[in-house]
Amino acid sequence: MSLPHQARAPTFSSLAFRAALGMFATGVTIVTARDAAGRRVGLTANSFNSVSLTPPLVLWSLARRAGTLAAFSAGSHYAINILASDQRALADRFAVRGADQFAGVALRDGLCGAPVIEGAVAVFECFNRSRYEEGDHVIFVGEVEHCEHRAGAAPLIFHGGRYYAELPL
Repeated sequence: MSLPHQARAPTFSSLAFRAALGMFATGVTIVTARDAAGRRVGLTANSFNSVSLTPPLVLWSLARRAGTLAAFSAGSHYAINILASDQRALADRFAVRGADQFAGVALRDGLCGAPVIEGAVAVFECFNRSRYEEGDHVIFVGEVEHCEHRAGAAPLIFHGGRYYAELPL
């Protein structure tokens, strides 16, 4: 039996696909970096995953239409800040373009200059190792140069289009 050479056309709508993806509970991150002029850039993302322990690699994805794509593609480093359950307002703020997202946010510069958000449950400071263009997104693979976490801190969770401090049982 020969295998097909390409995928069949989907039998579902984009909205149905998005709704099904939303059933996978994820943490919420803010990915931060500096652009070529040294300005801070950041965005909310829940497309984060581990790739490898040796070397330590993680991935996240960004829409090709995102205004920050050029900054993240050209930059050498970024930080992935996993948000705590009390940081929902930050998740909302960094999900929207426009205003100064960093105004009033407690930050420090990471080892290579990417902004690190204070109070995050974990932070991964990454070298921008590789990028893969797939569909309407770019997948970024970062080699983790430094990581830290707050043991026992509750993460912010996203499921079914809503935020949770914990999922109900």
